[in-house]
Amino acid sequence: MARFKALALIPALALAAGALSACGEEGGTAAGGVQLVASGKVTTCTHLPYQPFQVKQGDKIVGFDVDLVDLVGKKLGVEQSIVDIAFETIESGEAMNTGQCDLAAAGMTITDKRKEKFDFSDPYFEATQALLVKTGSPIKDLSNVAGKKIGVQSATTGADYAKEKAAGAEIVTFDDLALLEQAVKNGTVDAGVNDNGVLYDFAKTNPDTTVVTEFKTNEFYGIGVKKGNSALLGKINEVLKASAADGSYAQIYQKWFGKAPTWQPGAASN
Repeated sequence: MARFKALALIPALALAAGALSACGEEGGTAAGGVQLVASGKVTTCTHLPYQPFQVKQGDKIVGFDVDLVDLVGKKLGVEQSIVDIAFETIESGEAMNTGQCDLAAAGMTITDKRKEKFDFSDPYFEATQALLVKTGSPIKDLSNVAGKKIGVQSATTGADYAKEKAAGAEIVTFDDLALLEQAVKNGTVDAGVNDNGVLYDFAKTNPDTTVVTEFKTNEFYGIGVKKGNSALLGKINEVLKASAADGSYAQIYQKWFGKAPTWQPGAASN
């Protein structure tokens, strides 16, 4: 009995340690009075891989989101440090609430449900859902997929969309994007639903797969911060607005997507 009581204390102690860090015991202050969970760096929580937004190359994590948050770090006068954790931990708000990170940048769609758990920056990327299949597949949309296996990523808006629209299909859930994409490639599932940017990126280097359609879902990505952290949120929004004005957003977009953006921060999001 005592053993189980001791084990039960471990999660509580871990949360307490995170809370102490968040309160500044090991933290610091950046430009503009922004409080950080670790001195001298802005700590980003993400979930790998989500190419081209964030992906590990060698011993470095790179990507579209990474480059944007580097601009935030520059504004604050600190370097960016990236923590790879489960997407569910980010989406629940726990990552920010327990002091694991200052912000979350994970190709994450702004939703009302998520807004209840943490605050979002202004939109920084326009996205929509898409359907990935093996090249030559008869599946062209979700109108007739009864009896088929449709892959989705856990805790994503794509999973919600597929569950609503893929009538009669078996929904197969994967922990991360790479597992979902490989399942489509090797035929474990008949198709996969996720955001268009990442699926097009995968199909570009895997010609035995193809994106056959997009579903207009009016989604926009935002950077998450702990509720009430208005100082950091304000700096992030300043950076996003400035990046559109000075051309740095377009430059980063061109770098990762090979074309000019058709939407930029500050444009209408509906």
